[in-house]
Formats: sequence, C-alpha cells, structure tokens
Amino acid sequence: MPVPTAPMRTACMRATAAAVVLAMLCVPTGGNAADPQPYTVDVAKTGNGPLDAAIHDSLTLISLQKVAPVGAFALVGRARIDRDRVIAALHSYGFYKARVTMTIAGQPIDDPTLPETLDAVPADHAVPVTIAITAGPQFHLGQVSVIGPLPPEARAQLGLQPGQPALAEQVVDARTRLSAALANEGYALAKVSEPVAILHPGTDQLDVSFTVDTGPRVDIGPIAINGLKGVNESFVRRRLLLHQGEQFSPTTLERARSDLSDTGVFSSVRIVPATRLDVQGRLPVEIDVTERPEHVVKLTAAYSTDLGVSLGASWSDRNLFGNAEQLNIGGYYTGGGTDETAPGYNVYIQFIKPDFPARNQSVQLDAGAIDENLTAYDRTAVTGDALFNVKFNKQWSGSIGVAGEDEKIYQELVNRYYTLIGLPISLHYDSTNNLLEPTQGIRATVNATPTLSVGHDNATFVTMQASASTYLDASGLLGEAPGRSVVALRGLVGETAGASQFEVPADKRFYAGGSGTVRGYKYQQVGPLFPDTKPEGGTAVSAGTIEFRQRVLESFGVAAFVDAGQVSASGAPFTENWAVGAGVGFRYYTSIGPIRLDVALPLQHVPGNDAFEVYIGIGEAF
Repeated sequence: MPVPTAPMRTACMRATAAAVVLAMLCVPTGGNAADPQPYTVDVAKTGNGPLDAAIHDSLTLISLQKVAPVGAFALVGRARIDRDRVIAALHSYGFYKARVTMTIAGQPIDDPTLPETLDAVPADHAVPVTIAITAGPQFHLGQVSVIGPLPPEARAQLGLQPGQPALAEQVVDARTRLSAALANEGYALAKVSEPVAILHPGTDQLDVSFTVDTGPRVDIGPIAINGLKGVNESFVRRRLLLHQGEQFSPTTLERARSDLSDTGVFSSVRIVPATRLDVQGRLPVEIDVTERPEHVVKLTAAYSTDLGVSLGASWSDRNLFGNAEQLNIGGYYTGGGTDETAPGYNVYIQFIKPDFPARNQSVQLDAGAIDENLTAYDRTAVTGDALFNVKFNKQWSGSIGVAGEDEKIYQELVNRYYTLIGLPISLHYDSTNNLLEPTQGIRATVNATPTLSVGHDNATFVTMQASASTYLDASGLLGEAPGRSVVALRGLVGETAGASQFEVPADKRFYAGGSGTVRGYKYQQVGPLFPDTKPEGGTAVSAGTIEFRQRVLESFGVAAFVDAGQVSASGAPFTENWAVGAGVGFRYYTSIGPIRLDVALPLQHVPGNDAFEVYIGIGEAF
C-alpha cells in the first residue's frame, strides 16, 4: 500500500470537498427529518496526542458543524466521508490495521434503515454521532532502499532508519531532503520519485523505496541580470555572491539573493536557474530584480509628557550615483514638554557610500545643526563626523571615525563654549528575528569615544558605554502561538574617565529618566540635582528594564514594565541610589510596527518630577 503523499492528500481533500457538497445537495424532498439536523460528536481517544489532534482536524463533522449545517440525509454522507478521512489519518501515523466504527443515533452509518430513523427524530433533538477507533499496532519501517546511484553525502540526508515508526510525513519529508541534498551537491536536474511503500501485515512493517536519477553534476553557466533601471549592473556584479563556473548549489543561490536584497535598492530579487543545460553543459541563471523607488519621504511623530511633541521629516535618495549610495536629509522639531524650556530642532544631512573601499565596508559622512532647550541645559551646536563602517558577518558590525562639534552650553546662568574632537569607536551585535518587533535574540552595543575639548574650556576624557537587550519568547509556556508572549530585558552601563563632572560638557554627561532609561521620571531628571532641582548630569550611569509584552487578538497588545536607573556625580556605575518606575502599556500592531502608548509612575520621589509620564510613539521602547 503506498504511503499517502502531499499530492495524494491534496487530491483526497478536493474529492472530499466535492463529496460533501454533493451530499449537501442531494437531500430528498419530503419526510419529517430536521433540516438542518442538530448533532453532537463524540470521538474516541487513541492515547497518541498528535494522532488524536490529526483525527480531530480531519473531521468535517466538527469543522463544518456550525458554519455549514446539513439535513439528516446529508449528515449521513458527511459521516461516511469522515470515516475515510479518519482512516487516512490513522494510516499516516502508521496504524494500517486500524478499524473505525461510526454510528449516528446508535445505528451504523451503513445501516440502510438509518435514514428512516433520522426522519423520525424530533426537529429540536440533537442526534449523537459516535466515532469508535481501534488503532491496532503501529507499523515500523522495514527495508529503506534507494534505487539508482547516490552520493554518500546525499544518502546521509535521507534520515530514515529501519525500526522507526512508519510516519507518512517523515517519509515524504525524506524525499524532500534527498532532493535538496542532491541539488546542493551540484545535481541541479536530479529527480527523486514519489516513495513506493509495501506493507507487510504479518510483521507490522513497511518497506520504502525511492528511485533516483541524479543526472550530471553541473556548474553555473552565464548569469543574466534583468530589471535594472537606475542601478548600475557593474555594482550588482561586484556585489553578487554567485559566479559563473562554480558548482551549482541552491544554498549559494539563496545567499546571493538575500545579500542583494540587503543592499536596500531592490524591492524584490529572484534568482531562477534554467531547466536545461547549455551547449557547454552548464546551467544558466537569471536574476530578476525590481528596483525600489529611488526617492522616499518619511514622516514621524511622537509624544511624551516630558519632551512634548516630536515631529520629524526626511527625504532620501537610495541610489544617488547608481551604486546604492544613500543621501538622507531630514530634521525634527520638539516642543511642549514639561522638561523643555523652549521648542528645539535638529537638522541633518547624511551620505553613505556602500562597499567602499571593499565589500561589506562603507563610508558615512554626517553634518547637522542642533538647538535644544531642556531643564538641564540649553544647547546650540554644529556637528560633523566621518565614519568607517564594517559588517563582519550577519550578527557583528562595527565602526570607527572622527567626530567634530562646536557648541554653546547654557547651564545655571553660565554660558560655556566647546570645540570637541572625538574618535568614536563602536561594536554591535544583533541576533534578533525582527527589526521592529523582536521576539527572540540579543542586541548589544559597546562604544568608546576619546574626546579632546579645545578652546575656552579644555578637557580630555573618554566616554564608555555598553547597552544590551534580549527577548525571550514565553509563548510556549503560556500555551500561546510563537511570538505572542515576550519577556524583554535591557541594560545600560556607562562611565566617563579622565575628567571630573563639570569638566565634561553638560551634553556629554550621563543622565537617566525618560523612555530610553527610566520611564515614570522626566527626561534627565534621575541623578544629582542642583539646588534648584535641575539635573547636573554625572560621570557614570546604570539602568535596567524588565518588560512583559502580550498580544491580545490579532492587532492589539498590552505590556507591563519596571525600569530602574541611577547616575553618579563622581563615582562608578552601581554606586548611587536607584530610582524605580513602573507602568503599563497598550499596543496597536501595524505593518510598520506597533503604535505604543505607555503610562508610567515614579516609585521614588524626585524633586521637580511629574506625578506620572505618558509616552506615545511607533515601535517598542527597545
């Protein structure tokens, strides 16, 4: 008896659906049978959890009970169809000697007098449908054979061993694995037949065989690139992780496709190998790309009680000179918060040259102007930096550069002027599974910036900071689907060495409070304070958060969190008293990320702080 395969199951499902429709339509007129006929379903348990679930899912008596009620005669037809579906489910789990007995109102569904019995049932009476199952012994695999030559590396991927349970899904998956293994060994045109299974009822065994035609091992032939408009073909070919003459491998093709997608200039990338070899015995490949719009405008908005309204806009050119160069121009306005003394702005221009001077390396140039008026200080500045970025692999990246800044800081009735030259160095790690809404993985950043202050106020100092967040999917523990219940943790530690608290410019000191560190406290309000309760800023910071995120239905979610942080005026991290905030949040999930509303309360009194804080924005707090 052949093992049911995916095409066989699909055909059975189509035939079953057609039979159900016919059974529903072919209801004789006349009689007193209820239409629709209410019924209950009682299914015997086999003791095998996955099998019981498969049987339950196969029953149209259950899945269509409410959405497609039927009359008494069609109910008999539905039951007969489901008997075959239950038997198929039992066979797929290796129970080839199973017996299934179905009754309606206590009579076998094949009893010719059953329609008369149902015709006499009162219209408001639900008839019982009972399904009794005798599973019998579970068959196991006997001989597993492959007909035709097969490389040892591919044979190892078959994954079937004599003696293991004869599960149809595993046998079908073995064919898929075998086909993939042959393709990755260079046999692009290999064919693996549907598995042929032979039952041995006397020994409760199932022999399985596959017929394989590997065809020739082939190399990649000419590579054609279709769909380019503004992107230079020379850039794509330099970037391409696929080369003519190398051995064919679907893994290599997928890696090349993913890498081209990561350039940011294509909305879709398809790599399609030919179905036949060229005259030289190689396999041609076509790459079909669709370019993203070259220009994009983005608008952002956020609100918090401490920083007020933040409105941002940016314009970007994704492909300035045809080689995926980026030009970004933008800015944002803030105003109306309890921690602001006047509205502020930040405008910037950024240029990124990718794959320069080599692949996975880029040069980034930034320039900007800032005006911010906070309770802690007022600042006007002109900034600029040049960064060299390196992507080491999928998770690790880093950068080093030179940064310059000319600024005026007004704090506690005193103006100070700084000209700063820094050497920012950073290392990043990211193994999360989603940029906007991660449910597992780790993000971490370590950076250090040696800085020289020249001019009116001279100082030399090094600012060091490490931050990390991790996301734990707790959905399985709570019986939820993956990604619906998440515990998110974050931590921050930083220290400035080489200069005292007030030798460091006010904007370069450490602060805590606000959505980035401790919610429930005003922005920068956690830490040492001047006598007028305005923040001083410090030379060390520590902060941490634990947050639980729970989806509700499909588009909504809730969150609960506790934040804690402290800032030291002259000591090391973890040496001062902690400020703790707690709150709840609400989420509305969209295609561009969750819309977030958080409300947080301070658990310790801090002079000058508000009774609570509200944060609204797009994306999670971290």
